[in-house]
Amino acid sequence: MCYKSPMPKVVDPARRRNEVVAAVWRVIRRDGLDRASVRNVAREAGLSAGSLRHYFATQPELLAFTLRTIIERVEERIAAVSAPTADPRDRAARILDELLPMDAERAAENNVWLAFTARALVDPDLRALCEEAHTALRAGCLALVTSLAPESDTELEADRLHALVDGLAVHAALHPQTTTPPRMRAAISAHLDELHDLHDHRAATGGG
Repeated sequence: MCYKSPMPKVVDPARRRNEVVAAVWRVIRRDGLDRASVRNVAREAGLSAGSLRHYFATQPELLAFTLRTIIERVEERIAAVSAPTADPRDRAARILDELLPMDAERAAENNVWLAFTARALVDPDLRALCEEAHTALRAGCLALVTSLAPESDTELEADRLHALVDGLAVHAALHPQTTTPPRMRAAISAHLDELHDLHDHRAATGGG
């Protein structure tokens, strides 16, 4: 009788990396970012440390990939809802909604992101990624303000919108019982109404 050795298991590298990222999130949320070592994450993901090092040789490499994944997920969500519409305010509301922790998955993402921003103060690689995300968010806020109230001081209004989004994200992480999705949406809506009214006023007065 002829015996055949079993076929080796084929592992999808992209899927495996996503599984590892999910494990990183769980470790960070449960034990803190400092505990997200290659060994601890491998255990969480049900892998050996050697297997995990096939994808991520060091903890900094693992953490940088996790942070990059968060940035890419946010970018993908925004791209899915940012098709031009007849109403710039509606488009702005939908985009800003995707930036904030409006459901359990995005709340987890937000908590992990904030843990990374604290670590970025002492980690140059993470700091570079956080700066990249900060710059992109600021540019996005400027684009939204320009579409809503082009006659305004767009640089100032972009700073205000940027600060509102960042502030709501931090409050939602620290005080989720009070900074709820409905209250965040209400705050964003009020701010967008203010921008819209500013646009109408300047248009009616010739920009004065």
